[in-house]
Amino acid sequence: MKRVFKALSLRGETIPKERDMKHVLQICCKNNNISKEFPVGSTLLEIYQGFHLDFPYQVVSAKVNNRSEGLNFRVYNNKDVEFLDVRDPSGMRTYVRSLCFILYKAVRELFPQGKLYVEHPVSKGYFCNLRIGRPIELADVTAIKQRMQEIIAQDIPFHRIECHTTEAVRIFSGQGMNDKVKLLETSGSLYTYYYTLDGTVDYYYGNLLPSTGFIYLFDLVKYYDGLLLRIPNKTEPTKLDEMVKQEKMLDIFKEHLRWNHIMGLSNVGDFNRACQEGLATDLIKVAEALQEKKIAQIADEIYSRCEEGSSKGRLVLIAGPSSSGKTTFSKRLSVQLMTNGLRPYPISLDDYFVDREKTPRDAQGNYDYESLYALDLPLFNQQLQALLQGEEVELPRYNFNTGKQEFRGEKLRIDKNTVLILEGIHALNPDLTPQIPDENKFKIYVSALTTISLDDHNWIPTTDNRLLRRIIRDYNYRGCSAQETIARWPSVRAGEDKWIFPYQENADVMFNSALLFEFAVLRYHAEPILNSVPRNCREYAEAYRLLKFIKYFIPVQDKEIPPTSLLREFLGGSSFKY
Repeated sequence: MKRVFKALSLRGETIPKERDMKHVLQICCKNNNISKEFPVGSTLLEIYQGFHLDFPYQVVSAKVNNRSEGLNFRVYNNKDVEFLDVRDPSGMRTYVRSLCFILYKAVRELFPQGKLYVEHPVSKGYFCNLRIGRPIELADVTAIKQRMQEIIAQDIPFHRIECHTTEAVRIFSGQGMNDKVKLLETSGSLYTYYYTLDGTVDYYYGNLLPSTGFIYLFDLVKYYDGLLLRIPNKTEPTKLDEMVKQEKMLDIFKEHLRWNHIMGLSNVGDFNRACQEGLATDLIKVAEALQEKKIAQIADEIYSRCEEGSSKGRLVLIAGPSSSGKTTFSKRLSVQLMTNGLRPYPISLDDYFVDREKTPRDAQGNYDYESLYALDLPLFNQQLQALLQGEEVELPRYNFNTGKQEFRGEKLRIDKNTVLILEGIHALNPDLTPQIPDENKFKIYVSALTTISLDDHNWIPTTDNRLLRRIIRDYNYRGCSAQETIARWPSVRAGEDKWIFPYQENADVMFNSALLFEFAVLRYHAEPILNSVPRNCREYAEAYRLLKFIKYFIPVQDKEIPPTSLLREFLGGSSFKY
């Protein structure tokens, strides 16, 4: 693997007076819990070299007192430092942002009149829309990739320049980058920064690598009508992430992006300006109406299937990752099904847990309640088959106090107008219902698929949307601090990667639970919760990053959000019972 260690720095903390420059500072390395002295003004890269750490992969960034910084950051005071490679989410973000800048520079050189949009993560990469006045050809992609490789081989430094926001606006305006002009003008910041790469100017809301030579692995391929930027695997960084076909996911992103463009709201700058013009209430009403229309269409499709045959569409399976709004979606879908003359009946997967002592254990020896095999699959499938054949069954109830499955005489028989609603993380896993024919199932995938971007080159991760929702809900209703929620999030994400995401393309339909206005509302609720995370804990880094990110949005109060909104599941004030 190529290793490049060049001490490049353009920023850091406040520089001490000249008489203090000969002093040394104390750095505590959290990777090995060793402290060493370094000259004042040393870069993180120089400090990394001084500790002689044996990292298996290229170091790309660091946390300084639990804040993420680039390797060219200069240190002028005693600090705790933890070095990161791409296996850490913060390190991977640094790597991908730098790669996107290289892609933009290559496109700008080859297609001076073209426009590049880094839109969203899909298929284990990043989908990029390239508009050059004609359809993209394979030769175009080959040329761009070759130019990127040349830029990487030249090992060109990334320079970070801090200036008055009005100066940055002037620079981006002169470059015709109006997306960044609108973002910066509505951000409310007095000072900002931008990056340069051998004369090419761009803006990124996080750290970049010291130079292009730090990029050691990537690929660029033609993907439908755009490009797919492929990145290293987060657990095995010497390999590219395996590309997975996600046609349905791509289609749902494109559907919402088209709507955004029609509304003239392609980025956060557009949204902020609309709010400044007093249009926030209208945006809330339109976004909520759009979701209700989509739910009604799904209900109509289920009704149509029920009309086709005695069992078709009578079992509705709803899956999605944490904080995607599955519960409220299922309740709103039930209302729409009733308007079609159907009777929805919810079945809880939790009631089919095996007795506690039979629950599988994870690598740490703890009960793994996220596992598919924590469920009594034989009983579950036997009862589903019986119900769909018109038989009566006695439903189980799981006693969480005793850890035992119980039968309390609750019996169920369904008729042609009954629709069974099953919502849970395993709902789209074929192994959950292997004995039920596919034509008897209607499978729905629900997730918060964020479609608005900060600007043309800065996407908003869908996981940030869900994490903010969960932080607010856990704080308000589960007695959990933001620190606790952030600490648990990696294990939640690992469970999603194993049990949910591999099966999302099995869905008959996908529903996007993200709302165009929601980050502006989430900011209003999340800021005080995130500000309570102590600076001396590891979770502060993520809390600080989320705070920095949501401050790009003009805050909007939630008083205009209806009580049936999906957001009410997290904010409170819902008319549904949970």
